[in-house]
Amino acid sequence: MGCARIVIAGTSSGVGKTSLTLALTYALTRRGKRVQTFKVGPDFLDPSYLAIASGRPCYNLDGWMTDREYVRELFERASAGADIAVVEGVMGLFDGADPRSHEGSTAEIALWLSAPILLVTNAHGAARSLAATVKGFCDFEPSLRIAGVIANQAGSERHAQWLRDSLSAANLPPLVGAIQRGAFPELPSRHLGLVTADRENLSATVLAALGDALDNGISVEDIARLAGAQEEPRAPTPAVPRARAPGAPSGVVRLGVAFDAAFHFYYPDNLEALESAGCEIVRFSPISDAHLPKVDALYLGGGYPEQHAAELSANASMLADVRAFAAADHPVYAECGGLMYLSQGIHTLDGKRHAMAGVLPVWTRMLKKRKALGYTEVTLREDSLWGKRGATLRGHEFHYSELVEDAREPSWRAPYTVAYRRSDAPVAEGFQRGRTLASYIHAHFASRPDAVANLVASFRSAK
Repeated sequence: MGCARIVIAGTSSGVGKTSLTLALTYALTRRGKRVQTFKVGPDFLDPSYLAIASGRPCYNLDGWMTDREYVRELFERASAGADIAVVEGVMGLFDGADPRSHEGSTAEIALWLSAPILLVTNAHGAARSLAATVKGFCDFEPSLRIAGVIANQAGSERHAQWLRDSLSAANLPPLVGAIQRGAFPELPSRHLGLVTADRENLSATVLAALGDALDNGISVEDIARLAGAQEEPRAPTPAVPRARAPGAPSGVVRLGVAFDAAFHFYYPDNLEALESAGCEIVRFSPISDAHLPKVDALYLGGGYPEQHAAELSANASMLADVRAFAAADHPVYAECGGLMYLSQGIHTLDGKRHAMAGVLPVWTRMLKKRKALGYTEVTLREDSLWGKRGATLRGHEFHYSELVEDAREPSWRAPYTVAYRRSDAPVAEGFQRGRTLASYIHAHFASRPDAVANLVASFRSAK
């Protein structure tokens, strides 16, 4: 069985999964439990909140970008030493990459992990109709174990009792508890639902308010029992180290990873895979550091460069170092926000233009509406940092910016052919010249077994 586990799933998006999961994680943590959190799907925002609430890194579990074996291995490795694992779902329980199957959904992950599910519903204005909703979810995929129901946005205790009675009369999973309307504090929102968490917007006071609201309406001990947790914390179990990739050369590559308020969208297991393949991760701040550290390659991830465009633009010495690093044909890999940083500059929503590194022959422009969101599969159009032409990778794309003033020179080529889930027509995407590769795609390295080995081999060959 391994670590006790519970999946927090919703009947749809917007029913309060994130607040509930945060509240449960913090309530368990302040009871002395070691809680390992996970997030289903491609998400960098919710995991930042869960990591603060638990005090441990939060990992994404994605059945479309990776596979069953990888998900199970990652779960077991990350939850080693924990008393309970709490998994926050994505969208509704059955929503994922394909409307005809549970591929990429919370249901898929719950099945793979043999995990009980707490189904979160918006109970506002519902009574016996809640039972009809829950029955539909239970009957839709009988192999799932929906262990209980949580009624969010409930009214009085009398309302909660009606909901409890309606489920009991229909012989359905029990109402584990109810959260009254307005009990949870509001979380700050931007872009895909939340800003990235820090100690300012997810303070100890906010966490305590979340935990108190949960304790007022739900028995944390009941949830722990449903998850299979022991009454007392287990003796610590050493975390299982990630072994060095088979056949990986032992020579260390110093990999500079941009990490600050502007750049922090990285999957923890991607970085761990790079370390296991021979990289020493050297974090630096494009905002506040005056110069690049001494490194062999750069990884510029996603984040919010538009929110810090003025500061990034003002750091002329760092921009000059990055520009010179790329010009010397040292390996540079950039995703989304990293692409924006390598561009000529960013047009922000206030009408200003902020110069960036000037490596790519384009400007980027922020939009009020989302430009792209969804899973992507890329095929290499030519040999690249990832490997040989024809290789494929999976990832996802979401951004509120677009390319403008694209004066693409012949020396810059599109490295990817991208197949989008929302379209049948593949498109050329990204920028590649020499050892610089930039794209809007957030790649999950586990989508291709030899991806990391090829990437690190490219870094090593350029030392």
